[in-house]
Amino acid sequence: MKRVAVLTSGGDAPGMNAAIRSVVRCGVSKGWDMYGVRKGYAGLISGNIQQLGTRDVGGILNKGGTILGSARCEEFKTEEGRLKAIRGLSQMGIDALVVIGGNGSQTGSYLLSELGFPVVGIASTIDNDLTGTEMTIGVDTALNIALEAIDRLKVTASSHQRAFLIEVMGRKCGYIALMAGIAGGAEYILLPEVETDPEEVAESLRLAYEHGKAHAIIVVAEGAKYNAEALTNYFEKHKDRLGFKIRATILGHVQRGGDPGAFDRILASRFGNGAIEAIDRGEFGVLVGLNKGKITTTPLKDIVGGTKQISQEMVELARKLD
Repeated sequence: MKRVAVLTSGGDAPGMNAAIRSVVRCGVSKGWDMYGVRKGYAGLISGNIQQLGTRDVGGILNKGGTILGSARCEEFKTEEGRLKAIRGLSQMGIDALVVIGGNGSQTGSYLLSELGFPVVGIASTIDNDLTGTEMTIGVDTALNIALEAIDRLKVTASSHQRAFLIEVMGRKCGYIALMAGIAGGAEYILLPEVETDPEEVAESLRLAYEHGKAHAIIVVAEGAKYNAEALTNYFEKHKDRLGFKIRATILGHVQRGGDPGAFDRILASRFGNGAIEAIDRGEFGVLVGLNKGKITTTPLKDIVGGTKQISQEMVELARKLD
């Protein structure tokens, strides 16, 4: 009988609980003993691990966040800390570990794997910047939360003939900004990956005003050179040319906090099962992801240090539609 532990690490994403539930129940279905690690890698080092059964993960499928919690752990960044974590797992007889998280979390997975411990990663981050998968857990829900905010703000913008700068999450990857901007009919979208002249944004606003539009929406990724604050400061110096009055709204962490939608619940459930099947095959040091509609695995060594690039096709589409 195998003993398998699961942990969540890094920023929370809608659907993490669904993934935990799937890992535990799919493991139990094989007759394995399943364990949950509290507070991410910090819990590995402190030994904050407890057995989980099917009932322990009941009622969490529809809930956002993570019942296992997540925490930063400076000690885990050292080899001594990672060896301590492995000793703790070995003392409990844990045969394999499933790590649910994004880039930083999967770097931790890789480092444990390099030290010889069997690890399988599950792709989970609202930024959708992990290579090895077309979609990560939490992206769809976060995108829909951002889109709902854009639609609501557009109503107010039209009522008062204003332009809204809406800043969404994405320090290094502009996926949410790009997709939410296209779906929300934004006049302009600013991304970390694309250099933008604020004068172009101002010109876009001016043209929208002159064409009689009742509102204008600018979607900005937080990691863009000109984020909401920088653009607001720029526009304040040129407000006589814009026509619209400018207001800025920063959505921030509200995008992470929603209950997962159907897509993320199903994706997380598939990923959880994919992780258990990989362990059953003896396939370790891999990330479970989605490619061409199928659950796949990619070596963690090919994931670490890389960031998925946004689609240039979608960037061009956004330019045509603004």
